[in-house]
Amino acid sequence: MADRLDTPRERGFSWFRRRTRSSDGFGRFAEATARFMGSPRFILYMTIFVVSWIAANVVLHQVARAYAWDAYPFILLNLAFSTQASYSAPLILLAQNRQADRDRVQAEQDRQRAERNLADTEFLTREIASLRLSVQEVATRDFVRSELRDLLDDLREDIRAQVRAELEEEYARKADAAADPDRTRSGAEGDGAGDGPSLPAARS
Repeated sequence: MADRLDTPRERGFSWFRRRTRSSDGFGRFAEATARFMGSPRFILYMTIFVVSWIAANVVLHQVARAYAWDAYPFILLNLAFSTQASYSAPLILLAQNRQADRDRVQAEQDRQRAERNLADTEFLTREIASLRLSVQEVATRDFVRSELRDLLDDLREDIRAQVRAELEEEYARKADAAADPDRTRSGAEGDGAGDGPSLPAARS
């Protein structure tokens, strides 16, 4: 039989397939038998059976020896126990082997699942690291907003400094004019005297 799904199935005789199915069914029967024999109900049933067997044979032996089918020392009952033990031991071993095979397959599947989870985790870790690096290289909205805010603050400071300098210059000019008004007046009169003598010359 092929173990992989991508491999064609090998053809065989029909009795091989029937044997496989029958062995699988017998294995399930062995597991069910071992499960029942390991339950408290089986112990209770066996105790009731043994007590009934012994009591019936003792009573019948006391009444009439001919009716007791298994008198003391209960050889038939011991033979039944021996037969049961000889059959139950292989059934229990078969059930344990099937369980061991099932556990091995389950452990292999768990290992493969753990490897896949580890590979997925490593892949996601690498992707997150690359995203972090790319985000650090690209200007985000908050970064652009902070840069624009800094530029606006610098521009406001420049405008304020320029306006303050113009106001200080204007204030200084007004202060100079208020402190020396005679100089300003004499300068105006000198300009008027320089223009006066030119008028008679123009008349002659």
